[in-house]
Amino acid sequence: MPKFLLSLIFMCMTSLMWSQSTQQEKLEERKAQIQQEIRDNERLLQTVKKKEKSAVNVIVIQGNKIKLKEKLINTTEKQTRLLSNDMYINQVQINKLKKELVILKEDYARMIVKSYKSRSEQSRAMFILSSNSFLQAYKRAQYMKQYTNYRKLQGEEIKSKSDQLIVYNGKLDVQKTAKQKLIAENEKERLSLLKEKQEQQVLVDSIKKDKKKIAAEIKKKQQESKAIDRQIDRLIREAIAEANRKAALEKALEKAKAESKGETNEEIKTRAKAIVSSSAAVSSSRIILTAESKILADNFRANRGKLPWPVEKGFVSLPFGDQPHPQFASLTIHNSGVEITTDQGAAARAVFGGEVTSVIVLSPVNKAVVIQHGDYFTVYQNLSSVYVSKGDKVSIKQSIGKVRTNGETGKTILKFTISQNTTYNNPASWLYNM
Repeated sequence: MPKFLLSLIFMCMTSLMWSQSTQQEKLEERKAQIQQEIRDNERLLQTVKKKEKSAVNVIVIQGNKIKLKEKLINTTEKQTRLLSNDMYINQVQINKLKKELVILKEDYARMIVKSYKSRSEQSRAMFILSSNSFLQAYKRAQYMKQYTNYRKLQGEEIKSKSDQLIVYNGKLDVQKTAKQKLIAENEKERLSLLKEKQEQQVLVDSIKKDKKKIAAEIKKKQQESKAIDRQIDRLIREAIAEANRKAALEKALEKAKAESKGETNEEIKTRAKAIVSSSAAVSSSRIILTAESKILADNFRANRGKLPWPVEKGFVSLPFGDQPHPQFASLTIHNSGVEITTDQGAAARAVFGGEVTSVIVLSPVNKAVVIQHGDYFTVYQNLSSVYVSKGDKVSIKQSIGKVRTNGETGKTILKFTISQNTTYNNPASWLYNM
């Protein structure tokens, strides 16, 4: 029973160690990803420092870098905790083996002493010959044989457990070294993080001196953003109205054909148009889905949370909705979508199949593309060049344009929005792993 219990405990410990090893691998992957993002931010920060005209841009990027460093420190701390757990399990095994070895060696020593005292062949022979019967003599001979074998097995078990102890001590030494390395890495990152925060504070202090000017800049940018949103909203409404007129005309044609009494096709079309024009005003706020567009909308909705990002790689530098400004909590900024900072020269790509309803020139250096997916619309803003035209059918991950790099800040940012009809949705709930 004790052996079974010990085996069960060993199996549980082995399973726990395997589970923790898997967690260590995942944490190592996440750590590498965070470190890559830090390097990306560092490169972007250096670019901005060379080209910027306003310290605000540095602070935004530096803030992202500080958050990533904090994530890196947390990940390293998790690794250290897991390693400590592994070390504890190994230490338990070492203590267990040491106790077993003490017992085995004491027992083995007693057997050796006893064997030494009765070592002469004469005493062994007399032990057998003094038997009262042949059966007793046979049993005594078997006992002596078993006793010799048992002593041999104990010797082998002592050697086996001694070897295991050497292995576990070796593992523990490696883990202690790894733990010391992780602690040193964490301390280095903490010092680096402290330096980053001090640098950011210096920049924040310098900005506070010119707060009115910056507040005016933010307000101006917000007004520009709202004007662009209104322009895109108007184009989406026009696309909705156009789709509804098209659907209404198709329905009227079917009705006119059914009621036709020898009319020509042109006469049927004229009567259908008259039916549409005499009906109530076409809605521009909600699409009346046809059978085909309903399938597309359903497919788009079914992929909520699984859509690819509109750029191959990057990070969210401004999330969706109303939020306080990163430096001035009293200032509220609004974002109808998400802003994703990416690499210079990056391509914007469609997150789902659909039809291009508009290509908008917001300024000589800023273009946008609107794609319809049933009653859903995705918009890709801040493009320097566009690869598609109105009416084009696009497929998932198809490149639709090149994201513009700001000449003053050096930042390459795509603004991406999702709306159902004219109601904006948070892209974070649609895009994979955002």
